[in-house]
Amino acid sequence: MKALVLGAAGQLGTELVRLLGEEAAVTHRQVSITDAQAVDALVEWRRPDVVLNCAAYNAVDRAETEVDLAHAVNATGAANIAMACARHGSRFIHFSTNFVFDGRLDRPYVESDTPGPLGAYARSKLDGERRVLEAMPAALVIRTAGVFGGDGGQSFPEKIAQRVRSGLRPRVVADQFVNPTYTGDLAPAALRLAEDGLEGVVHVVAEGCSGWDEFARVALAELGLDAGVDPISTVELAAPARRPLNGCLASIRVEALRPWREALHEWGQRVKNP
Repeated sequence: MKALVLGAAGQLGTELVRLLGEEAAVTHRQVSITDAQAVDALVEWRRPDVVLNCAAYNAVDRAETEVDLAHAVNATGAANIAMACARHGSRFIHFSTNFVFDGRLDRPYVESDTPGPLGAYARSKLDGERRVLEAMPAALVIRTAGVFGGDGGQSFPEKIAQRVRSGLRPRVVADQFVNPTYTGDLAPAALRLAEDGLEGVVHVVAEGCSGWDEFARVALAELGLDAGVDPISTVELAAPARRPLNGCLASIRVEALRPWREALHEWGQRVKNP
């Protein structure tokens, strides 16, 4: 499969490049997805079978004061890629988020549930989904949650481990729930769906949900770090952006990935034995 991975330096992007080869990688320094002409020229030149968009503005709290920038990347940028793929005959896979929901349901959200974004970041991601499918109805939008893994030490469990190693006791929110989803599972699943030709919106997440505090404790144990975690509430967190308390996803279209604890164990082995 001839592919392009936009946002190749991020958590999911690095995992996709690991599978597809360095020739698939396109970083922000090479091409900004907000530059419609540059995106179109890239797709026309490379003629990929599939383009996977991992590029995103992910600063959830900062988006509350950088609304235009979040929208430019997450909505307009995503639409730029969709239009280029439609014009030049490439498949397009765009990654989105559980944040498009308001988190008020008492069960995991499925594809048919009505979105209700709570903040600027979430609104920009939902607008991106809509604009992608308007520009290219045959595109695939993959919503996921609690992503961890990839290279660079920037995923949630690695940041928690860094705090512990620096002598801090992490304070982690306990009343927000997600499916901790490993890039080592998400990346190959996305490529399989690309080959299958699936279209529209689909939820691809690990089996099972977890509070962020539980996620942190299990990750520390996998790394052999004997440290406690102080659970706090969303109210105590006092973050600028509202977040869904129930961020758990499920799917009526595809099977869930393996249980998150199994995936986290593999992640821990990879981190300890690079």
